[in-house]
Amino acid sequence: MFRFEDPIYLWLLVLIPILALVRFVTYRNQKKRLRKFGDLKLLKALMPDVSHFRPRVKFWLLLVALALLIVMLARPQMGTKISQEKRTGIETIIALDISNSMLAEDIVPSRLDRSKMMVENLVDHFTNDKIGLIVFAGDAFVQLPITSDYVSAKMFLSSIDPSMMATQGTDIATAINMAVSSFTQEEGIGKAVIVITDGEDHEGGALEAAEEAKKKGMSVYVLGVGSTQGAPIPIPGTGDYMKDNTGNTVMSALNEEMCRQVAQAGGGVYIHVENNSAAQQQLDNELDKLSKKETSTTVYSDFDEQFQAFGILALLLLIIEICIFDRRNPLLKNLSLFSKKKVAAVLLLLVAMSVSAQTDRQYIRQGNKQFNAGDYPNAEVSYRKAVEKNPKNPQAVYNLGDALMAQKKDSAAIEQFQNASKLETNPLRKYQSFHNIGVICQSHKMYGEAIEAYKNALRLNPADDETRYNLILCKHEKEKQDQNKQNQDQNKQDQKQDDKKDQQKQDQNKDKDKQDQKKEEPKPQMSKDNAEQLLNAAMQQEKQTQDRLKKAQQQPQRRNILKNW
Repeated sequence: MFRFEDPIYLWLLVLIPILALVRFVTYRNQKKRLRKFGDLKLLKALMPDVSHFRPRVKFWLLLVALALLIVMLARPQMGTKISQEKRTGIETIIALDISNSMLAEDIVPSRLDRSKMMVENLVDHFTNDKIGLIVFAGDAFVQLPITSDYVSAKMFLSSIDPSMMATQGTDIATAINMAVSSFTQEEGIGKAVIVITDGEDHEGGALEAAEEAKKKGMSVYVLGVGSTQGAPIPIPGTGDYMKDNTGNTVMSALNEEMCRQVAQAGGGVYIHVENNSAAQQQLDNELDKLSKKETSTTVYSDFDEQFQAFGILALLLLIIEICIFDRRNPLLKNLSLFSKKKVAAVLLLLVAMSVSAQTDRQYIRQGNKQFNAGDYPNAEVSYRKAVEKNPKNPQAVYNLGDALMAQKKDSAAIEQFQNASKLETNPLRKYQSFHNIGVICQSHKMYGEAIEAYKNALRLNPADDETRYNLILCKHEKEKQDQNKQNQDQNKQDQKQDDKKDQQKQDQNKDKDKQDQKKEEPKPQMSKDNAEQLLNAAMQQEKQTQDRLKKAQQQPQRRNILKNW
């Protein structure tokens, strides 16, 4: 579909007929004035150097150039249309736990960050589905109503933080009930509630809420984030850990049993989230089992700028207009450039030049269609033709890198992305090249190179959470690599030290053998009176301990620990 980004400028095209009318009136007045001097044919013979055709050509060239410039200002674009389309998919509401316990770092980089990554990956896998987002802790509220606008879903996801919730704790029941009421009223479509939590349900009622959701035809899936061993909860910006009102450090552990019960009551599945993609794949497989239904949704498409072609044509017309003189050149009087055939030939030449100027873009569009269809080898051929036509086209170079990356030709893809980053002037497109370089390096465990690439990407687009997550993960993996290397070096040093200790031990054993040969002196024995005194003291101490325990049991026990995690 062809469209204009700023169509308001097209109103300036009204100037074209106005200027043409002014030109026509001026030409008529000029002929009237000439008739006062005599017959027009006689006057034409008296003025052999005056051309009546050249001024008209110059005027129409300027008029067409002006029209092209106006169209260029309106920013013509080419792309798919924005329309209401029928799509077959499911509806999914994600209830994300953002209580303070989700800040624990037993899952890299943290439980909350890992959960955000899973939601973002889930959105990336959606094509024809609708998604909504609810955040909860001690309370719950809708962060994003159910929609098919995945861009908005990612935008709202990036702003989620535990500080959003005034009431801390973990109320899973309220989150499930709110999710149930957030679906559309369409029947026959699969509806899934995905609860992402560490399972510390402080309020109760989660099983009843899940059973009620199941009765209404909705499936409740629970993603348990964290470890069963537990981990302390860091306090942001302090370097310290959260403590209860008794002064003890809070150890937040994943309650897998409760999560399984909620999932079972809701007719769904419990999935344990670890530091890998297994949970993501299992969730995708489970959602694929839900019944799909045709729904109406709005499709928003990107459009490519096409103003360059209009600018080139306008520039050529202005150059031609400057080269044409109002009067005939006596030296070139026998040369006629403005016959009908030659004018048609010039116009055909201009059209051919404009077509050739767009050849690289045509190859890019052809490659895009092949890439979207999964035909990566042919897409690579089309992109290479585009690069051959215009080696300085950053879009062609970047798309070639994408095609190579899809075929696992990683080294060649990195080279193309590096070239694209040098050619590209748009910061947002430039950052994509660095991001892809980081992804490739990360997949090959080249964490140092990946970290550098992700840093360059964040300098150009600081708002990209996915790149930030990947950067954090690479830093953690790099630390592990460095630690493993240090451990290996330390093991070598320890081996050397062990060898020295063995030698020293052998020397000590020799000395000990010499000492054993000497007679041992008899040890003094404890007297009977001393033994009786020590026994009486131990019995007295045990009696005092028993008295204190009896007093403590007689006093009422009081335990009031405020759970703000």
